[in-house]
Amino acid sequence: MGAGDAAELHDPYVAGVKTEVAVARVRADVAALHGELVRYGLVVWTGGNVSGRVPGADLFVIKPSGVSYDDLAPENMIVCDLDGQVVEGTPGSSRAPSSDTAAHAFVYRNLPEVGGIVHTHSTYAVAWAARGEEIPCTIVAAAEEFGGPVPVGPFAIVGDDSIGRGIVETLRDSRSRAVLMRSHGPFTIGQTPRDAVRAAVVLEDVARTVHIAREGGAVEPLPAEAIDRLHERTRSLDHQTTVERRVTPPRRGRRSEKTSGRTADK
Repeated sequence: MGAGDAAELHDPYVAGVKTEVAVARVRADVAALHGELVRYGLVVWTGGNVSGRVPGADLFVIKPSGVSYDDLAPENMIVCDLDGQVVEGTPGSSRAPSSDTAAHAFVYRNLPEVGGIVHTHSTYAVAWAARGEEIPCTIVAAAEEFGGPVPVGPFAIVGDDSIGRGIVETLRDSRSRAVLMRSHGPFTIGQTPRDAVRAAVVLEDVARTVHIAREGGAVEPLPAEAIDRLHERTRSLDHQTTVERRVTPPRRGRRSEKTSGRTADK
């Protein structure tokens, strides 16, 4: 690290600008990713949510409560600290955040490797949660994404950090990036918000496929050795992709066309 870099670390103005830039990026990502939940049929009405940790700051971004997915945009996403308190004076702060905000905050405080969290009401995953039954690891997609069965977390009432405690308790010593909160629904975690959304999409596909397979008879879990190899290969590829995104400089030349802040897939 050069002298200039060291000085930047101790310059409150520079640090503040960097935080503002990071918040703006997470706002845009989180707003857009809610469109993916709609596109893949994972939510109903205004239920469900995506949140993202702000790199380099003790903050995260989450959607407002009770707002239509069609009306979600970067400027009405809500910035919270890691205690789940809204950062006053920031865009969107006049609205109430998602009712799951305390749960998300608890996960971010206790699992520092988590950069994104998703909660959906996807039909098949909720059905497994309603039965209080883990999804067995019987297909390759489940092994690759979750590294074993998708576990069931305890029942908890929405509104405080009880759900977050259940998520952390269930996933802390598990390779799974998804948990079925009993009689409620799925929560997924990831290194980034997009990573957590991918896990939510794959989870519903796995939940549906295994449900249909069981209608035809008993299903057998994959051998432990095969699960390990499949999961380790996928995690290795994911890590490689993440590193490449960090070190590859942006292309110069004509800018790619970008959509507006509001998501199109709604």
